[in-house]
Amino acid sequence: MKIVTVERGQAPLIVSIPHAGTGLPADIADTMTALARHLPDNDWHVERLYGFAASRGATVVAATHSRYVVDLNRAPDGTPLYPGASELCPLITFDYEPVYLPGQAPDRREIARRVATFWQPYHDALATEVRRLRAEHGRILLWDAHSIRSRLPRFFQGQLPDFNLGSGDGTTAAAPLAAEIAAAARGTGYGTVLDGRFKGGHIVRSFGRPNEGVHAIQLEIAQASYMEEALPFRFLPQQAATVCEAIAAMVDAGLAWLTTTPHRPHPV
Repeated sequence: MKIVTVERGQAPLIVSIPHAGTGLPADIADTMTALARHLPDNDWHVERLYGFAASRGATVVAATHSRYVVDLNRAPDGTPLYPGASELCPLITFDYEPVYLPGQAPDRREIARRVATFWQPYHDALATEVRRLRAEHGRILLWDAHSIRSRLPRFFQGQLPDFNLGSGDGTTAAAPLAAEIAAAARGTGYGTVLDGRFKGGHIVRSFGRPNEGVHAIQLEIAQASYMEEALPFRFLPQQAATVCEAIAAMVDAGLAWLTTTPHRPHPV
């Protein structure tokens, strides 16, 4: 199985899907609990929500393996993203259940192997596409696509809004661009917040350089808006269809801002 898939487009848009992969190498799966092998914390069906991306000329970069193998949205040295954040190689589920059988958690050597084997190729692929499209367009939008259960006391109280946009408090994307995208989201009628509980993970923080023409936005979608949040994590096509339309409206707003707002190209 490939580590990362890349579907190239020509628009100034990259859609990154790091957490929807379901691959589990046998040597890793054999060390995991039965519950963890069901991948309860996956960003289920996110790739289906972005099925429209090709029609926008987007480049889509997607991981094939589960976040339990290694979390592509965490720093490779394991530095915590924020207090209480999940680990680079998660040891517990979002519900505090063990991921590994007793005595089977990965050691430092195994974590380093996973970073080299799974984490690095994904980030290399993103870097390649960022360079390619920025050289062509001057500035681009990197859209990091995620979803999460709508109720998770480990990370937040109560129910999460439908759409949770993150721009690192304006550090990973220009504030006017983020505002346009948030306005488009609110215009769809879905509950929306910008830079609330989810401000953007390692991917947007490492690639987002708005002053250099790379604007990075993370969208975390509450899974209750388009799927069943318990096994077997069933996709709900009718609900998902309107979510897809709303995401497309956000992406279109971002592309419109990129292509109509005057800017001075930066050297590559």
